[in-house]
Amino acid sequence: MRHGKTFNHLSRTASHRKALLANMATSLIIHKRITTTAAKAKELRKYVEPLITKAKDDSTHSRRVVFSYLKNKDSIKELFGEIAGKIGDRPGGYTRVLKLMNRKGDNAEMAIIELVDFNENLLKDSKGKVVATKKTRRGKKVAAPAVETAAPSTDETTENN
Repeated sequence: MRHGKTFNHLSRTASHRKALLANMATSLIIHKRITTTAAKAKELRKYVEPLITKAKDDSTHSRRVVFSYLKNKDSIKELFGEIAGKIGDRPGGYTRVLKLMNRKGDNAEMAIIELVDFNENLLKDSKGKVVATKKTRRGKKVAAPAVETAAPSTDETTENN
């Protein structure tokens, strides 16, 4: 019986699926954004987010554990260097899946999967400056900062005198 076995097999054998997800995770880490089918993107998110969480603790053991999944030294160096430094204070949710139009050849749902803190277009404000990501803590209610109201300006009366 297959009760509770809910992950997508992606129409592949276990070894093929393992190699596919390792290669896609390596590409995502190196390029910060990849385009793939929606089903593969959702499975990749489940595969790569625990690896990014392990990268927060830069120890020999965690490097070896992540290397056993990815088997690529360049991606390990990138993950434990630049990516771990940027997402060190984020409590999870390191990837974003954005759906695209269907693929022309076989009408498959396409999606972009990207690392959240590395999309410079979404991090820019209306003036073109890069804004720091919003840091929140779940479950804590934070009061809005008090806004000071200024007294009405009387510039005309002081200039005329």
